[in-house]
Amino acid sequence: MTTNTKEAGIALCVNGHAHRGVPEARVHLADFLRGDLGLTGTHVGCEHGVCGACTVLVDGVSARSCLMLAVQADGKNVRTVEGLAATDGTFSPLQQAFHELHALQCGFCTPGILMSLTELLESHPHPDEAAVRDVLSGHLCRCTGYQNIVAAALRAIEVVRRKEQA
Repeated sequence: MTTNTKEAGIALCVNGHAHRGVPEARVHLADFLRGDLGLTGTHVGCEHGVCGACTVLVDGVSARSCLMLAVQADGKNVRTVEGLAATDGTFSPLQQAFHELHALQCGFCTPGILMSLTELLESHPHPDEAAVRDVLSGHLCRCTGYQNIVAAALRAIEVVRRKEQA
């Protein structure tokens, strides 16, 4: 929590845990998550909402946390990349596929991409390659060329599909 002396505060749920804070009115959600809550998986790249590195889920919908003020998250459920793995540390199918298929290099863009793909998989459990590529069009990755990212997303979709059929 911040030690700001302002009287008004916010309450939000981040990765299933309740948090309170008193961010200044101008603080972006990304800065609040990183600085006040210590959740540094959310990266800030362009600070204009273009690169997608700061993408988090707010009430299940992807949002650019560099464009959203922390005070706008009051009363909301926020999910960051730190909230994707199981409580025992087991990767989600998407994270596991990224690991296995080397779908990251420097890793800067990866948290935002994982969050957008998580939204896709949760809202449309069986998307096709075109839907995956459409989601990725909102993210800039300077290292990978996207091929392994697409392959990892498709593998995760297949893993989820097999689990549903079992």
